[in-house]
Amino acid sequence: MKRKQFELLEVDTFEAVVYPFPRHSHTYYELVYIFKGLGNHLINKIIIPYKSGDLFLISPDDEHFFDIKKSTKFCFIKFNDGYFENNKHLVPDNLITASPTDIMRNSQLKEEKLIFDEPCKTILRKTVENIFDYDQFHKISDSPIVFFQILSIFGLIREASVKMNLRIDNGSPKKDDLITYIHQNIYSPEKIRIQTVSEHFNISKTYFSSYFKRNFDVSYRKYITDYKLKLIERRIQSGQMTMKQIAFEFGFTDESHLTNYFKKQMKINPSDYKFQHAL
Repeated sequence: MKRKQFELLEVDTFEAVVYPFPRHSHTYYELVYIFKGLGNHLINKIIIPYKSGDLFLISPDDEHFFDIKKSTKFCFIKFNDGYFENNKHLVPDNLITASPTDIMRNSQLKEEKLIFDEPCKTILRKTVENIFDYDQFHKISDSPIVFFQILSIFGLIREASVKMNLRIDNGSPKKDDLITYIHQNIYSPEKIRIQTVSEHFNISKTYFSSYFKRNFDVSYRKYITDYKLKLIERRIQSGQMTMKQIAFEFGFTDESHLTNYFKKQMKINPSDYKFQHAL
């Protein structure tokens, strides 16, 4: 096996009868191609049988392991967010709606094994071989030739997903649509639960939190808390509503529940806060 992941893109290949790593996750992305062998791929509590010609997508949110049944030769194509950011000027327009990293994080492409028909199956194998062969002679992380080879793999993934009726384009909600939904439903706790929001936008709840943090630079829980507190603060400052009315509006069980929530978050009682911020 090769050195640790330091480049924006690296390729690693090895054959084993026992997988040499424990169940683990990464800080980067991996396309894992099976040159030969049999076994099971365990990813996020899902077990998927593998054989020669299979391709698996691993993102930083995933935890995985290979249970080898028959000696297996793997090829790992590893990259991070910076790889596609550095080459975004080369990315065709049809990858804008679903970027390679969005595709890598798509839960449907992990819950189902990708099926490649001919000639895509042969093209995929040759493409992986081309990338590996190039790596033996040149640095691949800054090679436009290799970059287009990587893009061709995502083209094959797209074609396979269409045939399997798996949704990858627009699989993630638009940022404005998501925020609009949250703001409109901030008064209904059951509607802003992660499971409810993820179902509404057809995104796996397993990936929702990481998706939100990646796009808004704040955790979903903190965003909800901060926005809700801002609205409650405004109502307290205005003096137009009682604590009972505010509690009812935001779905708290009663005034005491709201008071305890506010005090825990703001480190001050609502009555004292009102006095300090009276309009």
